[in-house]
Amino acid sequence: MSQHVPRTVIVLAAGQGKRMKSDLPKVLHPLLGRTLVGHVLAAAAALDADRTAVVVGHGAEQVTGHLRDIAPAAIPVRQVEQNGTGHAVRIALESLPPLAGTVVVLNGDVPLLRPETVAGLVREHEAAGAAATVLTAEVADPTGLGRVIRGAGGAFERIVEDRDATDAQRGVREINAGIYAFDALRLTATLAKLSSDNDQGEEYLTDVLGLLVGADEPVAAHVAHDPQETLGCNDRAELASLRRLLRDRVNTAWMRSGVTLLDPATTWIDVSVTLGRDSVVEANSQLYGDTHLAPGATVGPDVTLVDTTVGAGATVVRAHAVGARIGEQVSVGPYAYLRPGSTLGRKAKIGTFVETKNSELGEGAKVPHLSYVGDATIGEQTNIGAATVFVNYDGVVKNRTVIGRHARTGADNMFVAPVEVGDGAYTAAGSVITQDVPPGALGVARGHQRNIDGWVQRRRAGTPAAEAAARAGATPSVAPEDGGRAAAQ
Repeated sequence: MSQHVPRTVIVLAAGQGKRMKSDLPKVLHPLLGRTLVGHVLAAAAALDADRTAVVVGHGAEQVTGHLRDIAPAAIPVRQVEQNGTGHAVRIALESLPPLAGTVVVLNGDVPLLRPETVAGLVREHEAAGAAATVLTAEVADPTGLGRVIRGAGGAFERIVEDRDATDAQRGVREINAGIYAFDALRLTATLAKLSSDNDQGEEYLTDVLGLLVGADEPVAAHVAHDPQETLGCNDRAELASLRRLLRDRVNTAWMRSGVTLLDPATTWIDVSVTLGRDSVVEANSQLYGDTHLAPGATVGPDVTLVDTTVGAGATVVRAHAVGARIGEQVSVGPYAYLRPGSTLGRKAKIGTFVETKNSELGEGAKVPHLSYVGDATIGEQTNIGAATVFVNYDGVVKNRTVIGRHARTGADNMFVAPVEVGDGAYTAAGSVITQDVPPGALGVARGHQRNIDGWVQRRRAGTPAAEAAARAGATPSVAPEDGGRAAAQ
């Protein structure tokens, strides 16, 4: 049984990210369901570290608050003056109890880093008993990046920055990814020897590697299998590029697990989303947050789901849902909006231009057309007529409407909450329901219709309507005292 090696993770997240041109700290910019630093912390979780420190600086309060939400065990370390990566690591170590074992240093802006790559770096480092191991990558264009120079037998020799490299060294395509594993004791001792006597006046962590090599300490290099994992983010254009790369990675993984994506290039799925086998996502769809599709569910085209559950066999077409629960074999859309608290029972239907909020539909209940359902409970197998409004707000509080089972409500109804319509009840078209309707009753709440014969010929003489009426055999009658003005109004 191997002996446990204590591990400490240090994430460098203090930089301002000036090229992002944002009031938001760079490491807090979102990318498919996590922030940049959130992705890095997720990758580091594979190490099962004894402690994790995050060095914060620019926007420290915002970053620290975010850490409380996503990684409450992480220890924020304030770097008041950003004096380089070596300085950041040194103050992080000074804020922790004396360390032994392995210290892993990660940049906070490499969101494509895989957990298995970090684990492989540390595994190789610990197996070799190295003083330090640097993650490297072979890239097609290393311009502007630090080159990894190897000596006889391929052993790590040093890192040369692009501006200091010779022509021959610039031809090297192996670059420093800025991710390291160190022996804690040797790192601590070497950090004390760093100097800021350079063009930037900063303490460079890369200088630690040179000092270790100069002291004949073993330094190794671990090559990342996929160079895309080492890509950082400096501006919005690079952020968009990383987002596309991560989208492709996520989508490919889902398709290989048995999910159908009809157009992966227009499908965006957060890393926190889960999809069941044989679910289908059609073109131009976005799945965010804690969204889940059960096996056999179909969503899209043109669907956005946020923190929404879609049951087995359900279909959602051209709709937007936030915090909704869509049951098995439910039909939603097109052009529907499900707001938080919408719960749709098995085989329910939400149709075209329907909005729901904080409402429950029982099994088989239907709201097919042009309606607003807010703060309501609708029983099983009930049908809500077109152009219905649940009037839930009295200007002070939201009130609830309850429609019973197997009820049938007419078109153009308004239910003025709080009100209840009983099981099996009907309501007449055009009614404004302000009182409870007992089970099995017909609720009628509308004025009586009256017809004023001949009004068009008298009041709209000479119009196409009057001519059509005359051709249909309409005859003027004696004019009422008001001349038909009341009807015209």
